[in-house]
Amino acid sequence: MIATPGICVLGSSNMDLVAFAERAPSLGETVMGTRFLTVPGGKGANQAIAAARAGGAVRMIGAVGGDNFGRALRGVLRASGVDDTALRETTEPTGIAHIVVDGGGSNAIIVIAGANGTVTSLSVHDEGIVTSSSVLLLQLELPIEAAIAGAAAAHRAGVRVILTPAPSRPIPDALFANVDLLAPNQHELADITGIRDPKTALVSLLEKVPAAVVTLGSEGCLYGARGLPPFHVPAPKVDAVDTTAAGDTFVGVLAVALAEGRDIVEALHRANAAAALSVQRAGASSSMPARDEIDAFLLRLAGRA
Repeated sequence: MIATPGICVLGSSNMDLVAFAERAPSLGETVMGTRFLTVPGGKGANQAIAAARAGGAVRMIGAVGGDNFGRALRGVLRASGVDDTALRETTEPTGIAHIVVDGGGSNAIIVIAGANGTVTSLSVHDEGIVTSSSVLLLQLELPIEAAIAGAAAAHRAGVRVILTPAPSRPIPDALFANVDLLAPNQHELADITGIRDPKTALVSLLEKVPAAVVTLGSEGCLYGARGLPPFHVPAPKVDAVDTTAAGDTFVGVLAVALAEGRDIVEALHRANAAAALSVQRAGASSSMPARDEIDAFLLRLAGRA
């Protein structure tokens, strides 16, 4: 029996305002949309929900406003099994993400930090949550000071640190030094290394972190670790409806699989499968699969169901 892993997420909570259109507008252009959704999201909350639905015991550290969006976010986190007692309430409004999804399922996003911007340090209670977990998940939608503090506390306690370097921004050595696994997409990888070819860029990235997994969208992922040859894990072929939060689904499920003691190849297959399920549904948190869905999908892919 695999023990339920403790996952701490130090990250953002946003309300996603999602507009669907056949194509995204160019600057100065107006296009007619086909649908609109208001969906709880934010990279931190997304990863927390994905990990909880995948079977993790998840605690969330961050901030929301005392407004309707904040209350809605708390409700979704709790309904997904996430402990939100360390999610602060501030006088700033809840963060917002404006998302445009085109006819092919690709998206463009503008994030307004709001309450997320107030999380610049960790309390003693926050540090206790971090250090008592198996894995800490970080992203870059909170002030960088919070990520640095969280990674340092986790590293001192021997907690695995997984960083999603999104949105792209300069990453200080003080953060790199305490990251165990970096999880960029292709664009973020190129921003960090200045190299466009993923395989070459991955080799360069391993000078900064001991291991990295690069998400490649419909092509799956590329994994590398110091002292080992990199390898590719393909993704299941599906028809994408909306790719929003596919990367967060991947990371949340990967964290749970690694915390359960699964080997990296199995963990990456589970993460790919979860992401493939998520892109077949609209929205961020609303698209994330439950553990039994992931298990059933993997069985179908293996021809055993």
